[in-house]
Amino acid sequence: MSTATFDRAETTAIPSAERNRFWVRLWLLVVVAFVFAIVTVGGATRLTESGLSITEWKPIHGVVPPLSAAEWEAEFSLYKRIPQYQELNRGMSLSEFKTIFWWEWAHRLLARGIGLVFAIPLVFFWATGRLEPFLKPRLSGILALGAIQGGIGWWMVASGLVDRTDVSQYRLATHLTIASLILAASLWVAEGLKRRDASPPPTRGSLPVSLGLVALVVLQIYLGGIVAGLNAGLIYNTWPLIDGAFIPANLFGLQPAWLSLFEDHLTIQFVHRMTAYLIFVLTLIHAIAAQMMAPGTHHSRTAWLLFGTVVVQVIIGIVTLLLVVPISWALLHQFGGVVVLAVAIIHARGLKGEYPRRVTATA
Repeated sequence: MSTATFDRAETTAIPSAERNRFWVRLWLLVVVAFVFAIVTVGGATRLTESGLSITEWKPIHGVVPPLSAAEWEAEFSLYKRIPQYQELNRGMSLSEFKTIFWWEWAHRLLARGIGLVFAIPLVFFWATGRLEPFLKPRLSGILALGAIQGGIGWWMVASGLVDRTDVSQYRLATHLTIASLILAASLWVAEGLKRRDASPPPTRGSLPVSLGLVALVVLQIYLGGIVAGLNAGLIYNTWPLIDGAFIPANLFGLQPAWLSLFEDHLTIQFVHRMTAYLIFVLTLIHAIAAQMMAPGTHHSRTAWLLFGTVVVQVIIGIVTLLLVVPISWALLHQFGGVVVLAVAIIHARGLKGEYPRRVTATA
């Protein structure tokens, strides 16, 4: 191939590759928006104790809700068999059951919707050659994680159908964390597909630190899931003291001590608070360092944006606690946690730089 022919191939291939990257990135951002929605609806499902209202897992048939009085009565009779109804909601009317049913049905419908929103465009982009080779394993991994998440969702619900009146806090926290990882992975890939500031990170340690902050935020989301699963936010509703002290007595009171991190209300709320303070301090130090070493750059701006979202989230968390976890504030707090994660991903991905742009020409 002559130089002139190669130049013509290059000038036509680059715009095509750019268009493909634009549409793939837009699709992934839609997936991210869906994950935000399902995390919010999932939070409402948990707070309204609606998650056990549908006692069977029907991935296909379950899309269709009860359409007749007889079908509603049949669904209600299944709910009456589980401990949540027998011990907590005995005497609930059919109208009250419908309220909790619709929350769980909406949650499951959104989960199915995310599967379709991810899988169908993935097949299209792949089959039409719009995916660059390096994207295929990344996107396949996200699809696999989504499939695993579906199984985890039912595994979580199943924990509350026999011996409990609610779902296991372990499984709830796992379910929330996997959803957060799906969002993080989708946003990470999407952010790598856009053109960005080409300036290098302020220091060689900037990227590892930013990834460490992402890991801390994911850990905090997991801890928040444990707090929610134990209803630990409904007690010790004071701030900045907890149980009358900044560092209360009787921490890690269960045996073995590590079990307190998952089953003791006081310990898990204390650890959740301390992790929030740690994230606050570290993101502030990180933002100041970025400002000093790379003032006016994309890196310093997103570092400050991350710190700002952490500040807002801390305030929301405090208000939620002091108001004894009203649904509106609790949902805002859960939504805010995912926003912090998204901003942390955007910041970290910006430090790594964009994916390479290669043009392949054949003779």
